[in-house]
Amino acid sequence: MISCEKLTKRKITMATSPLSSTSLTSFHHAFLLLLLLYPCCCLQKSFDAHNAKVTSFLAADVCNQSSKVDHNKGLSLELVHKHGPCFALNHDKNKTEKSSSYHEEMLLQDQVRVDSIHARFSRYQSQLSSAFKEMQTTVPIQSGIDMGTGNYVVTVALGTPKKEFTLVFDTGSDITWTQCEPCVGSCYRQAQPKFDPRKSSSYKNVSCSSASCNLIREAGGAKGCSSSTCLYQVAYGDGSYSMGFFATEKLTISSSDVFKNFLFGCGQENDGLLGKSAGLLGLGRSKLSLAFQTASKYKKLFSYCIPTLLSSTGHLSFGGKLPKSVKFTPLSPKFKNTPFYGIDITGISVGGRKLSVNASFFTKAGAIIDSGTVITRLQPTAYSVLSSTFQEFMKDYPMTDGVSILDTCYDFSDYDKVYVPKISIFLKGGIEIGVELQGIMIAVKGLEKVCLAFASTSDDSDIAILGNAQQKSYEVVHDLAKGRIGFAPGGCS
Repeated sequence: MISCEKLTKRKITMATSPLSSTSLTSFHHAFLLLLLLYPCCCLQKSFDAHNAKVTSFLAADVCNQSSKVDHNKGLSLELVHKHGPCFALNHDKNKTEKSSSYHEEMLLQDQVRVDSIHARFSRYQSQLSSAFKEMQTTVPIQSGIDMGTGNYVVTVALGTPKKEFTLVFDTGSDITWTQCEPCVGSCYRQAQPKFDPRKSSSYKNVSCSSASCNLIREAGGAKGCSSSTCLYQVAYGDGSYSMGFFATEKLTISSSDVFKNFLFGCGQENDGLLGKSAGLLGLGRSKLSLAFQTASKYKKLFSYCIPTLLSSTGHLSFGGKLPKSVKFTPLSPKFKNTPFYGIDITGISVGGRKLSVNASFFTKAGAIIDSGTVITRLQPTAYSVLSSTFQEFMKDYPMTDGVSILDTCYDFSDYDKVYVPKISIFLKGGIEIGVELQGIMIAVKGLEKVCLAFASTSDDSDIAILGNAQQKSYEVVHDLAKGRIGFAPGGCS
């Protein structure tokens, strides 16, 4: 097909060439043909679209320190992807955004996490007390594969003297834990030396009879006792877990932000792996989460910005002033007694066209926002409309086979530029999240397989999940004190 750019260039050339009376007739014919062809080939511009270079879907090998945070807003930690070039401790060059194995594992792990979330929510709905009646999957725990946890890491310090540890940050979990020496059970390989409580003067085990020990169950874990010492266990629905001593320790986030008696898990037996990170930083909604334990200083306020590319940096911020451009949606009351941050989706648009799915449909099952889920999940009815509308706007590009949970894929290998319809997600309170290009489509196998970065749940009764791919570049504010979630564009730049 002749490109609009070529037709425009041809039009200018013909109009500026000397014309004889004979060629004038030919020019008129050509000009009429041009008028007929030009609108047809440019239909791709008649909808709200990203005019994108196909290379913008591909990963870079070099870290781009993209996030510049105004530290007057509060304390900020650098946020990087655990398999990206900005994670200095990532030495596994075979597992990068460019490798097919990375995407295969990422999609597998993402589905495992979603299955776990749906199972956990069902458990809370049925008011079951056990923390380990999670849905079992057939996914094996293998060395080198991380499952059911988040993808982005930050670095904090524990102990006296302090030692730095890089932890996966996760808004879907509450208990912060790290692997500890002497690992009486088993520990996975991590990049940094493991925390040794015997070398910290501020470490103290929690008593089994204390009120703090009882908070473990509230946070979705299970508690036990060894003599008078409190034990914890947390599982992530896929068979991976951490268990060990429940303790207090000095947590250092910065030189001016030090918290004594921070409750955390000192893992003596851990499996399932979290890349090369040392453990997990819980930012959920229970009293054991970092947000609650630091409430005296940060007022239960934190925000993050997930970078557009894995080769860029974002940030995790605590407290401070809110961005002027932030707009809030209230936390959904449907998820009040769960660890999840519930939101109310009211609609979705593709290419500027609002999908024919009523707000009541979205609110019936409900939705959450999650930092650890990558691909946004919609109920089958909503996803079907989204996918078919997207395909309608993308009809000029060749489709190819889907992969794993992604079924709407295209082959861009013969293109330099493509027009991708913009997608917006609307939330209660008049919030519009304009999804970044890299949150609309993801290159799974180079330019030969670039897929719509949305997927379907199993049933219309399943909760929808707003994943981190669709949150990219936004400052996502969690204001637990006022029960609201905020969004401000341009958070990483």
